Order: sequence, then structure tokens, then C-alpha cells
Amino acid sequence: MEKTKIVGIGNTLMTDDGVGVFAVKELARRFEFPETVELIDGGTKGIELLPYLEGSSRLLFIDAVNFGEAPGYIGEIEKDRIAEYFRTKLSVHQIALPDMLGAGMLLGSLPEEVHLIGIQPESVELGYGLTETISERLDEFIERIIDKLNSWGVYVSCNTL
Repeated sequence: MEKTKIVGIGNTLMTDDGVGVFAVKELARRFEFPETVELIDGGTKGIELLPYLEGSSRLLFIDAVNFGEAPGYIGEIEKDRIAEYFRTKLSVHQIALPDMLGAGMLLGSLPEEVHLIGIQPESVELGYGLTETISERLDEFIERIIDKLNSWGVYVSCNTL
């Protein structure tokens, strides 16, 4: 059975840096996922996440990324290019993400399909919650995540509130 894992990365105490974690929580609130999909709050963990990612067929990271673009820009990065985007670190967790991916590839424990959807933060200053700019883009960010899942043949249904 193919297993898809969606991992929200970030520090929720550093404003927009926590967007990955906030997005995973929104996904869980808004949608019903098939049993083959697991949502993971990766927080600021790095290499400690590796055991949770093993056994997946597809891996989707969601994070704040410095694309060098205007705040709110949404971009996608394929597996082989993820490390290059984290040369300029937004926060401490991003030091460990490329190391974790590297270790997973060396051990052969990561799937062939690894993808990252990121959003350019406006602020990574100390504070809980997203800036207004990123909050206003959260729906589009989530749509891009759902679009990626659909491209993998993973379909979700909306929760009735």
C-alpha cells in the first residue's frame, strides 16, 4: 500500500516560520484524508524525524522558505534541489532538514518522491502566529498542497463543519 506523509515544518513561536505546522493543522481541520495519508507536525525536529518518515511512498514537506521573493510567494522544490534552498537559513530547524534528507538518502529510507511546498515569510521574529500577509495567502498555500496530492493520485474530501 502506498503511503503519503505530509510534514509541516517550523517554529510556531517565530511568526511565519511556523507556517508549515499551522498549515498541517488546517489541513487536518478542513479535510478528510484517506488512511494512506499521514499528517505529521514536524515542528523544529530535523534528523529525529527520520524514523517517522520511513516506509512512505511519497513525502511532502511544507515550510517557510527563503526564495528571495516577495512575502507570500509560494514555490515548489523537488527532492534534489531542496538542500540548495536552505543554504540561507531562516531558522535553526532548517539546518537539520538537509542533513535529515541526506541521511535518509544514504540509508535508502526515503522514497523516490520527495517534494517541498514553501512560502516566502514576511517575518521570522519572535511571536506566535502568522503575519497578516501570510495569513491572507494560507488558503492558496493549502490549495497548492491539495493540488500536489491530487497530482500524486491522492484525493481528499472537505470536512463538514
